[in-house]
Parts: sequence; structure tokens; C-alpha cells
Amino acid sequence: MYLVIDQGNTTIKTAIFASDDCAPAIVERVERLDAGYIDSLLARYNITACIYSSVTDVAVEIITALSDKGIETLLFTPDTRLPIVTEYHTPHTLGRDRVAAVVGAYYRSPHRDILIVDAGTCITYDLLTTDGHHKGGNIAPGIKMRLRAMHDYTRRLPVVDKGGDTPDIGYDTETAMRAGAVVGICYEIEGYIAALRREYPQLLIFLTGGDAFLLADKLKSAIFVDESIVLNGLNRILHYNVKK
Repeated sequence: MYLVIDQGNTTIKTAIFASDDCAPAIVERVERLDAGYIDSLLARYNITACIYSSVTDVAVEIITALSDKGIETLLFTPDTRLPIVTEYHTPHTLGRDRVAAVVGAYYRSPHRDILIVDAGTCITYDLLTTDGHHKGGNIAPGIKMRLRAMHDYTRRLPVVDKGGDTPDIGYDTETAMRAGAVVGICYEIEGYIAALRREYPQLLIFLTGGDAFLLADKLKSAIFVDESIVLNGLNRILHYNVKK
């Protein structure tokens, strides 16, 4: 079994995979990643290899805990071998979660043009073409960030939660702000889809991230929501490197 650790800006996920071509058998959200938690995983599962990806600081004790148990451990860095080609001009600044999502999409629908939208703290847009080339992508503020910015950069706008009534046109300040953020993002996504489909008519769209389902209900274009695309991508990267 392979262990995948995905340490994001606000969430830490771990996943157990039985092979390279399946969905994760177990997915857990972890509040604190430490050696004790790793020991509990190793006691429950016969883990033979691990990939550790972090968009924040790497917890060295995790690498040590795995290595001490004889677990082959791959720290996902900009120098890690990939089954795709990225044309991003600054690969060392490219988020590991974005790369993993692209790899996950590549294996899920090979030889297709794909737009991967990851709606988390920030919203990222990444384009993968039929030849397995990652053309690059864009980064925009996520829902919570937009709502918070409206409060922080004005004198009178309140703090508004992303959950709640979200009409197309707000009927009070709270719904106006929420619709401005949520509906605005949906228009943004639809705009990317429409523009890219002029060049890539058969473009597929994968939507992932913590706000994926919140946005999916309001999008008019056909999309595939895949909560595990980053985890699956990390698992594929692990297998790709271990087999080497």
C-alpha cells in the first residue's frame, strides 16, 4: 500500500492507495501531522512507500518517522520526475498541488485537452493538452478571500460567510457580497471555458477543491467534480518514481 500526504494551506489530507489505478481506499483529514499520527497509520496499514507534498513548511519529523520505519519516502519537490511536461517558465514556484491535479487529470482522461479548476483558498486554472503538456495556468482569489477582502479594504462592508442564500442578484448587503464572490467566480470560470473552447473545442473541465460542490451547482457548463484528483495525481507521481 502507498501513503499520500497532501499538506495544503488550510487542510491536511492523507490517503491510502492499494495500486496506481484506483481511487484511494482511505482518505483522512488531519488537524495535526506528527510522528505519532504516522505511527498510527503504519500500525493499521502495510505501507511500503509514501509521497509527501506540502505547499507550506515541510515537517522534517514526518520524513524522519517514515524513513526510520524503512518506508521509501518521496518528498515532492520541483525536481521530482513527472509523467507530464510542464511549460511553466518558473517550475520552482509552481504549486505542488497544481502539478498533482494536472497529473491526476492526465491519467483520468489521457490524450484530452483539459482545464483543471481547483477552488480552494485561491482558485487555480491549469491547462493540459492532448500531448501531455501543461501549458500553464492562472491564479485568482478564492471565495473566502474575496469576501474577506471586501471587509478588510472598506469601512462599512461586514464579514460575510460563504454559506447562505446566494441569489444571482443580491437583495441586501450580505447577499450582494456573497453573490458578488460566488456568482462572480462562476462567471469567471464560464469565461475561461468559453475562451479556451475556441482553441480547444473538445475541452474537458475538472473541478476540485474545497468549494467545488458549492460552485458546481451554479455552473452551466458540463463539468466533472473530482474531489480526489490531487490525491490521485500524487499517487501516480509516487508510482512513476518508485517504478523508476
